[in-house]
Amino acid sequence: MRLLDEQYTRTPFYGTRKMTAWLQTQGYAVNRKRVTRLLRLMGLEAIYQKPNLSNAEKRAQRYPYLLRHLPITHTNQVWSCDITYIRLQRGSVYLMAVIDWFSRYVLSWEVSITLDTSFCVEALDRALKIATPEIFNTDQGSQFTSHEFTDRLKAADIRISWDGRGRALDNIFVERLWRSVKYEEVYIKDYRSVPEAVSNLRDYFVFYNHDRLHQALDYETPAKVYIGHEE
Repeated sequence: MRLLDEQYTRTPFYGTRKMTAWLQTQGYAVNRKRVTRLLRLMGLEAIYQKPNLSNAEKRAQRYPYLLRHLPITHTNQVWSCDITYIRLQRGSVYLMAVIDWFSRYVLSWEVSITLDTSFCVEALDRALKIATPEIFNTDQGSQFTSHEFTDRLKAADIRISWDGRGRALDNIFVERLWRSVKYEEVYIKDYRSVPEAVSNLRDYFVFYNHDRLHQALDYETPAKVYIGHEE
C-alpha cells in the first residue's frame, strides 16, 4: 500500500493492470485482484475511474461541471475539496481539504480514520465561517453528493459544480495540493501515529499558506494573495 500510494502520486493515470505490472517489476508477486482491493481500500483509482470515492448517491438532483473555460479572476469565486489517503507506519488516515482556486489558499482541512461524510462536513463548516464562495466544485464522491453536504452549500446560496465522472483533473488544483503535501511532508516524515500525522499536517498547512512561495502566484504565498485580494 505504501508503494501504491507513492506510485499513484507519480502516475495517477495508471489503472489496476499497470499498477499490478509495476509492482511485479519491483519484485512483488501480486495479482490484479489484490491490487484492485488495496487501491479501493485506499480510495485510489486511475483518474478516469474512481469507484470508491466517486460513487455518488442515486438521486434525482444532479449538478453540472461549471468550471470549463471559466476564467478564475478573484478569491472566493471557486472553492473545491477532495479526499486523499495518508499512510502511517502502521495503518492510515484520510485527509480532506478545502481550497480557494484563485489563491490556492487552504481554508480548512480535517483528518479521519474512516471515509464517512461527517469529517468532510466539519471541514466545510469551518471554511464557511471564513467566507462564502460563488461556486463549490467536488468530484462525485458519496461524501460530497450526500444531502448533508449539498444542503450546506444550498443553504449558503452557493452554486454546486460536480466533476465529470472519473475526471479527477477537473479538480486540478486539489490534485496539485496533494502532490505537494505528500512529497514535501508525508513521505519525508513517515508518521507513526494519528496524533503525529495531525500535528505535522497542521504545521505543514501553516507553512503552505503563509510561507510556501508559488510560481503560479508570481512567487507570492497563498495567504498573501487570498487576504490581499479580499481587501
